[in-house]
Amino acid sequence: MSVAPHHSTLLTFSAAERSPLSIRAKALVFLDPRSQRLQAEVERLAPGTQPLLIRGETGTGKELLARHIHRASGRPGLFVALNCASLSPQHGEAELFGHLPGVHNDSASSRAGWYGSAHGGTLYLDEIGDLPLKLQHKLLRALETREVLRVGDREARAVDVRLVAATSFDLSRAAAVGRFDARLLAYLSDGSLHLPPLRERRGDILALADYFLGMHAQRLDLPLPSLGPEAQQALQRYSWPGNSRELESVVHFALLVSDGRIGPAHLDLPAPAGIAAHIPEK
Repeated sequence: MSVAPHHSTLLTFSAAERSPLSIRAKALVFLDPRSQRLQAEVERLAPGTQPLLIRGETGTGKELLARHIHRASGRPGLFVALNCASLSPQHGEAELFGHLPGVHNDSASSRAGWYGSAHGGTLYLDEIGDLPLKLQHKLLRALETREVLRVGDREARAVDVRLVAATSFDLSRAAAVGRFDARLLAYLSDGSLHLPPLRERRGDILALADYFLGMHAQRLDLPLPSLGPEAQQALQRYSWPGNSRELESVVHFALLVSDGRIGPAHLDLPAPAGIAAHIPEK
């Protein structure tokens, strides 16, 4: 029997933030000793004001952790999330820092930008390494001065933003070759958090599997199956290169093809060399 996570060890998106079609990791648990150490560090840093950098592989739940940090911080403003790769190459500065009327896409009104929209709250920059170097410099200046100069404006405005950034690769190597602002990296390093991959948090795997099974069974109005002992062992042995995102996909598939009890044959996992995966006919 797998262990269902206690509510105090489980992080999920709120109803307003949740989407069944989202490609984000949808849950984190803190049962494994490594996860519990991370949880303690997060609780220590969350109430502060310093910027934070979350390091972790794709699919580990970095945005979910960032949202928890914002909620625990007590900041009254919004949590504003931006994937840095989505910024326009031509108009990234206006999108990030705002602009006056007529400056961006002939807009008749001014915009606060992603940064200004997070005033009093938290700005989450996913994959900050994808932020163009020029904008990295401007971001650091805005953080240090607590002021933002919108595109087309002559006067900077005071903006109170806490930055939580995330990366899935080693920014120090990018900084060493001039592809990432070394000063910005140093500014972020005081609040560095490492979210370990799922293969290093094996104590979390079954609790996450239970959560995903329950979530999708409720969403699809299906009976909740049990995870057999052999299926549990298979889940715990697998290396999970896609982390909890991949685990959710595997559990979702197993729910659809099983009938009351999930066994190894229902798990869409790579078969060991020389052994073909097989789903028995009903």
